[in-house]
Amino acid sequence: MAAMETRQRAIWADAAKGVCILLVVLWHTVSKSHLRIDWTSAGPFPALWGVFGDALMTLRMPLFFTISGMFALSAYRKPWGQVIRSRVARFLYLYLAWMLVHTAIFWFTPAFDTLSARSAGEFAEQLLITPPNLWYLYALAVYFAAAKLLHRIPVPVILGAAALLAVVTAAGVFDTPGNRGSLLQNFVFFLMGLHLRPWAERVAQTTTWRRTAIVGLVYGAALAAMLLLSAQRIPTVWTLVSLLATVFGLSAAPLLGRLTLIGEGLAWLGRRTLPIYVVHMPLLAVLHTTTSGLLDEAPLVVAALYPAAVTAALVTTCLLIDRVLPAWLTDLPERRREPALTS
Repeated sequence: MAAMETRQRAIWADAAKGVCILLVVLWHTVSKSHLRIDWTSAGPFPALWGVFGDALMTLRMPLFFTISGMFALSAYRKPWGQVIRSRVARFLYLYLAWMLVHTAIFWFTPAFDTLSARSAGEFAEQLLITPPNLWYLYALAVYFAAAKLLHRIPVPVILGAAALLAVVTAAGVFDTPGNRGSLLQNFVFFLMGLHLRPWAERVAQTTTWRRTAIVGLVYGAALAAMLLLSAQRIPTVWTLVSLLATVFGLSAAPLLGRLTLIGEGLAWLGRRTLPIYVVHMPLLAVLHTTTSGLLDEAPLVVAALYPAAVTAALVTTCLLIDRVLPAWLTDLPERRREPALTS
């Protein structure tokens, strides 16, 4: 029975990660490609896709980091020597390696609108201060080191401080170019997964369709109110809506996991998020640069389906490329390859 429960927890957590990585790729496709094509016949679809992607910003990364924090618990309890190599050094290494790859590719796609270094100084700034598209890897290393360093501080205190940091960042108190704002806002969700894992598992294990529907309605209403009133910068609003989104995700993921084909498929994808995360943006840059000018006069149906179709194509291609990636691009040298992006 215990083994079965562990397996179910792994399935729902990986299924949640699978949903999150799909939403990440979809959002990048919408914001960096779909909305930047000069469609002659697109109807309301660019606006609809834009609103959809904007709205789910409260779900995809907070839930992703909550699951990452839950997966980090066993490593968090290990000695510093093991933590430094297996977590901090590993993610910093991957961050640096893939920043070099991204920077090289983006150099040849200057029309693609994304944060990319054009000089050694800009590269150093993005590497250390203002992380670009690969900021999730940077965040995992920083979050893990910070959580380990602060392990003697009472959990309520550290969670409260991280929540306050998220609130003031969302309110625009700090200057947060690039992904610096996301880096500061999501630390609290990583800590929640790390320190409140029993609560998160209890939410997942006791979930029902009825409760999930209720939480979903509350989250949807709060999200709609935030967007309609442009209340994102009112203190606590963004963080509280993201918290509702996370509870909704923790409730809905086990239900998806129970669906034989959908759940297993999402969980399979969730165990392979690393190659998708690091490879999809360069692919999108090349695709957008080479095809966007050809889509100006495409039929309305192309504009309607473009984000979903491109997302599916990017994910598939990333998984195929993963089969031929050299070992030094997937993990620290001389370490066994771990294809899933866990923390």
